[in-house]
Amino acid sequence: MTTAAAPGIMSLPSDQDSTGRTLGEEEIALLSQAIRTGTLTSTKGAFVKELETRFARLVGAKHAHACSHGSAAIHTAIAAIDPEPGDEIVTTSITDMGALTPILYQGAIPVFADVDPVTCNVTAETIKPVLSSKTKAIIVTHLFGNPCQMQDIMSLARDRKIPVIEDCAQSFQATQKGVPVGTIGDIGCFSLQQGKHITTGEGGIVVTNNDHYARRSFLFINKAWGYGDATPDHYFLALNYRMTELQGAVAVAQLDKLNDAVNQRVTMALLLSGALEGLPGIATPHIADEDVHTFWKYCLRVDAAVIPGGSVKLAAALKTRGIFSAPRYIQKPAFACQIFRDQRTFGNSRFPFTLARPEAVDYDKAKFPGTYSGLEQILVLPWNEKYQISHVEYIATCLREEAEKLAQ
Repeated sequence: MTTAAAPGIMSLPSDQDSTGRTLGEEEIALLSQAIRTGTLTSTKGAFVKELETRFARLVGAKHAHACSHGSAAIHTAIAAIDPEPGDEIVTTSITDMGALTPILYQGAIPVFADVDPVTCNVTAETIKPVLSSKTKAIIVTHLFGNPCQMQDIMSLARDRKIPVIEDCAQSFQATQKGVPVGTIGDIGCFSLQQGKHITTGEGGIVVTNNDHYARRSFLFINKAWGYGDATPDHYFLALNYRMTELQGAVAVAQLDKLNDAVNQRVTMALLLSGALEGLPGIATPHIADEDVHTFWKYCLRVDAAVIPGGSVKLAAALKTRGIFSAPRYIQKPAFACQIFRDQRTFGNSRFPFTLARPEAVDYDKAKFPGTYSGLEQILVLPWNEKYQISHVEYIATCLREEAEKLAQ
């Protein structure tokens, strides 16, 4: 139940409950249908297969495989590439831990690239210095729904014959030069977690145009059991990452609502950017020409030289107005967490860090100027498809008033 806002404070829709989600009678109807069949496993049911077929068509991919959550999607993509123990996978310093631990579980070493301080995305320029002869793959995260500059990244990767995994958990229907993210690299990974553009609570989808990666993905999700093969077996070490028919039913209903959800997010976000134009100390999201940013969240940059206390002080001021924003997005770079800093993995073994080159696990702050600068500035506003003009106007007014107070 949503608590009523205090007098003078607008209650904003939340993606953590029904106020900010499109879940409704359509999902209930398909859930009921799934339950009435008595078949809740995707190995026998129809809903997950329908989701996979429709999602592949939506993004223009040859193959799509659904799985239990977004982290499972990343894990599946890494398993499809099949690194040797000690191989390196280049990734971003600003991402969710669920996109990093699968690297370790496959025995590979995450090697962190710095980011552009404006977008907080990796670039070809930040990736290139950390590549080595042991680099097995590159993972790029389209943070907040804003595409990485993939043309340069793919040129770099192709020159070195390195596959690229796109983490699209936050970027449903984002495009670059008209091409959907997830299909620019070799494998794309999507999340259906509670706060994403569409949701099943948890859930993931892996897409690819590569037949070999598709086969490996299908097998890895299914304990490497060759369903449909003439003489199936468990071909290699793998997990059960299957999506249930209950998730599949909800996802099919949600897929019908994706276009409208994304359009509303984008329309309201651009309206807010216009309303904040010219506000001293505030920079609205940078979107490159020919890119479509689909706004999982709305990310501002706050200049502490203009607004004393920067994003932290502004977030505290906005909280008094009922706007619960997140300064920094994550409190520290991913590599500063104990799992990497202290190499806390399997028992006391430190595996796979025991196979790492010293340079690969050197997290000296001087190597990550964009990361620290970006985290210092960003302020992440909540966002969802239920935002209306009145919500945007309220947020813009509060931001202007509180920023101006702090700047005095």
